[in-house]
Amino acid sequence: MKTRREFVAHASKSAAAFGMAPLVQDSGAGARTGFVYDDIYETHVLERIHVESPERLQKILAMLRARGIDQEVVPIKRLAEPMSAIEGHHTAEHVASIRKLPVTGDVAAAAVGGALAAVDAVADKKIRNAFCAVRHPGHHANNTGAEEGFCFYSNAAIAAKYAQSKGFEKVLVIDWDYHHGNATQNAFYEDPSVMFFSSHDWQAYPGTGDPSLVGKGDATGLNINVHLDCGSKDKNMLDAWDKKLLPAAEAFEPDFIIISAGFDSRKDDPLGCFDVTDDAFARMTRTTMDVARRHCDNRVVSLLEGGYNVDGLARGVAAHVEALLGG
Repeated sequence: MKTRREFVAHASKSAAAFGMAPLVQDSGAGARTGFVYDDIYETHVLERIHVESPERLQKILAMLRARGIDQEVVPIKRLAEPMSAIEGHHTAEHVASIRKLPVTGDVAAAAVGGALAAVDAVADKKIRNAFCAVRHPGHHANNTGAEEGFCFYSNAAIAAKYAQSKGFEKVLVIDWDYHHGNATQNAFYEDPSVMFFSSHDWQAYPGTGDPSLVGKGDATGLNINVHLDCGSKDKNMLDAWDKKLLPAAEAFEPDFIIISAGFDSRKDDPLGCFDVTDDAFARMTRTTMDVARRHCDNRVVSLLEGGYNVDGLARGVAAHVEALLGG
């Protein structure tokens, strides 16, 4: 097992490769929020010109440095061998197909490795919570053997199952991406040990997320889809949380919380049409932390999903991480 000093050195080296200052010095138990990043995430390019580009992470790193947030977070090195967790969720055929993709197959596995390392660090109380600046996103990845909505492996679903393998029985997955997390829904639709909450535009890709779909069998009521119209503002998003998520989460009493943090729900995103501001992301983060404090000893792991206005994405992530830090 790597020491804390070793993974700090690794993360600092990766950050330096893109002109970013070392993330933190070894600040001991006082640091509360972990940060997953690896330079491998920037080697994944879907096409020469594509909205899901390495620039997304480059802008995030630059913004965190500009605000001094890079000095407050604890770097976390991705788990090097995530395939057993991936194979425990996806079919053998899907995994084999993705692994054949040059470069992308390795990056897809590395994104899962980052999520799993964050779960480990939070579960072991090395940190209170974590944000994973990973690419690709994951909440559309089913078992088709191909990319779906820029996704290859279902990062959040795999992370939720991994948390359960570490002894946390009840996992809440919150998805605030503009697009519905269809693969996450599919993974847990009949599973009473996982609550899935998604606020999204039902009319957008992938055309799923019907609010009438509430789970099945013992999981009935644990799949919560909230449709928000194009043009929805902070109040619409936060009202959905107050009226739908919070009462359900209080009744569910989760042991662990995973966030699918998509920032294409932010205003001015080219693939979304909401008018949600950074203040809403900060408030949703603090609300999640309140639930985590009451029910699961502060355990929250947040995974980057969408967000394609790169400057807006960086600002949204900064507001989110600042809130995770308690700012």
